[in-house]
Amino acid sequence: MIKATINKVEIEVPEGTTILDAARKANFAIPTLCRHPDLTPGGSCGVCVVEVEGFPALRRACMTQLEKGWVVSTNTARVRNARREIVDLILSDHDADCLTCIKNGRCELQDVARVVGIKDVTNQGKNHKKAIDRSRVALVRDPNKCILCGRCITVCSDIQTVNALTLDGRGFDTSVSTVLNQGMGNSACVNCGQCTVFCPVGALYENSQTDEVWKALNDPDKHVVVQEAPAIRAQLGEEFGMEPGTIVSGKLHAALRRMRFDAVFDTNFTADLTIIEEGTEVVDAIKTGRSLPIITSCSPGWIKFMETFYPHLRGHISTAKSPQQMFGVLAKTYYPEVKGIPAEKIVSVSVMPCTAKKFEAQRPEMWSSGFQDVDYVLTTRELARMMREAGLDLKDMPDEPADDPLGEYTGAATIFGATGGVMEAALRSAYFLVTGRELENVNILPVRGMTGVKEAEVPVDGLTLKVAVAHGLGNARKLLDKISSQLAETGKSEYHFVEIMACPGGCVGGGGQPWGSTMAQRARRGEALYEEDASLPKRRSHENASVAVLYEKFLKTPNSEKAHHLLHTHYNARSKVDGKVVKED
Repeated sequence: MIKATINKVEIEVPEGTTILDAARKANFAIPTLCRHPDLTPGGSCGVCVVEVEGFPALRRACMTQLEKGWVVSTNTARVRNARREIVDLILSDHDADCLTCIKNGRCELQDVARVVGIKDVTNQGKNHKKAIDRSRVALVRDPNKCILCGRCITVCSDIQTVNALTLDGRGFDTSVSTVLNQGMGNSACVNCGQCTVFCPVGALYENSQTDEVWKALNDPDKHVVVQEAPAIRAQLGEEFGMEPGTIVSGKLHAALRRMRFDAVFDTNFTADLTIIEEGTEVVDAIKTGRSLPIITSCSPGWIKFMETFYPHLRGHISTAKSPQQMFGVLAKTYYPEVKGIPAEKIVSVSVMPCTAKKFEAQRPEMWSSGFQDVDYVLTTRELARMMREAGLDLKDMPDEPADDPLGEYTGAATIFGATGGVMEAALRSAYFLVTGRELENVNILPVRGMTGVKEAEVPVDGLTLKVAVAHGLGNARKLLDKISSQLAETGKSEYHFVEIMACPGGCVGGGGQPWGSTMAQRARRGEALYEEDASLPKRRSHENASVAVLYEKFLKTPNSEKAHHLLHTHYNARSKVDGKVVKED
């Protein structure tokens, strides 16, 4: 512990504490634009400057560790003028159409400009006008909004290890771009959208489909059905002032009906279905001696990462489609058959925590119904904007159930949204599929939590099933390198089953979730999903009665020929340069 003084307040903090964190402990807020609690500080914006007695130059509080006996001032005239000048310079080259900006009211630059006292922009330099990058299906990059904070590059390179973004140019002409400045659609970008979550301004955001959904809802000749992912129920409330982790599934169903969706379903239904198909696949692989491990396939950002960086592992990926895509194909095959509605009249909309789901929905493999299985994908943020347009406040909604026949779900489906949830749900049913008995304690704690890579061993009828879970693509890379090494050396891996989620925290931390989420918020959202799981009467996917009816009347048996045609798929190898398919199976 060391003692120092900040603004005449004596404090004691652990050695190695930055001035920024020490000041917060002393109840002094220092503005910053580039700092994020989950990223390594880069000090690029310079807004957090402070005075330290004995040093002629101002110091950057986010990068400077407090030393014993230092006397720090965070609000002198010199400091305040310096901050104001720095923010003024940023604003002089910033596209300030705030009223139409997607981040208006949620913009950290707006907040900091207000805090430092900007009244007029006094520096009137040459303004850049650069083309907006719309080359990526899922994401939009607006360089005119970029403030060069570097957060997007840090998360893409350090956390996700994709390295799709980089700095281009020098001096005043520096910008964030892609390799060779070819656009995000011609890069290794996996559409995870973590750059959009960490961006403090409106420089990176999802490619919105709200207009197309409104058009479908207003077309009397269309029957518009909607599904919402497991993670949405623990996040959407944040957009309406509710505490992180508040479960709003019932209110969400009510709000979607009031937006005039013709049928309101739940992706949790096909999460249960995914477990039956995927669990059967894993059990069959173990029994038949297929090369292990089997790796989950429900995270489309992870799938594109695999296709780009680990295509040699394609044979180990579960062929089961994601719950979103299973729902999409059922919405245009099984549902029309049950309701007597022509499939061509159905518009299938999904609400997802994930920007990569937009890419997944448009993959050419996802037309098993004879149509595009999922027509439009909305992120959590897009749905919140649509609800506000419709004059709806989620807090005021009653609790209503989802519709039949694609609305029933179990606790196993709910936890899909948290890292380790797919693994836990699969183990609950795999145990039953192997033994014919129910797993007595369905809480498989070793696969829960925010540790980057988790392992567990589960005894199943004389076999010790070894599993692993990774979330965030940097952690996935560590696990995949280990698996690849084992397969190269011995031809087999120590693991039977592996879950990988592209986003840190799993779907609760997806690229389409509310702006500015921290790992602490993501953890709370995940906890909320486990709480809902514990409160439900059925907690195993094979207990879903509506899924049983689906097999009885439509699919016949898990992994049947019809199930494989509709619910399973394949993946390709892609170029590391532009992400394009280089080898099709």
